[in-house]
Amino acid sequence: MEEPMANDNESSNNPDSIIASSDDRMDKSTEALIRDLNGYRTGRATPSLVENIMVDYYGSATPIIQLATITTPDAQTILLQPWDKGSLADIEKSLSTSELGFNPSNDGNMITIPIPPLTQERRIEMVKILKKRTEESKVSIRNIRRDGIDSLRKLEKNKEISQDNNKRLQDQLQKLTDNHIGTVETIFSNKEKEIMQI
Repeated sequence: MEEPMANDNESSNNPDSIIASSDDRMDKSTEALIRDLNGYRTGRATPSLVENIMVDYYGSATPIIQLATITTPDAQTILLQPWDKGSLADIEKSLSTSELGFNPSNDGNMITIPIPPLTQERRIEMVKILKKRTEESKVSIRNIRRDGIDSLRKLEKNKEISQDNNKRLQDQLQKLTDNHIGTVETIFSNKEKEIMQI
């Protein structure tokens, strides 16, 4: 999972902007996880299962949502109508090779993806993948905290903030980190329940 980039404020000498920027980057990391986990299926057809799968479209990685209209005519089927018929084969290939285990077919105009009910084995496998994604998100959040702490230490070293102030700000950063990691764990736990529900 990619870590949100630090913005220019973080290199500024303002401790409040370091905290605000860290909070913003942690939010973005959490949002990325939510988008990622929405792509994991629960045995029901929804557009979010496929919309963020990346397709090599004329040499550039493009999410399916930018290449096709996605509809779900029933609970077990997703239909993709590409705007550019030339992208049909590339979209089909990306769907087939995704870790979601799709078996798409295309009739020359649209792609049909049947969504079979999940087996218990597949559910357990999927939860493992989700757990890995969640751990990556936590590492990303902790790395953002570390960046913030490094920036605060520089300010203290340059005598721009006092040692006490640095400690108070690091505590604030730790609270933000704990809150975001708590959110990430709740997101995982809800998705796990949803997937394991038969």
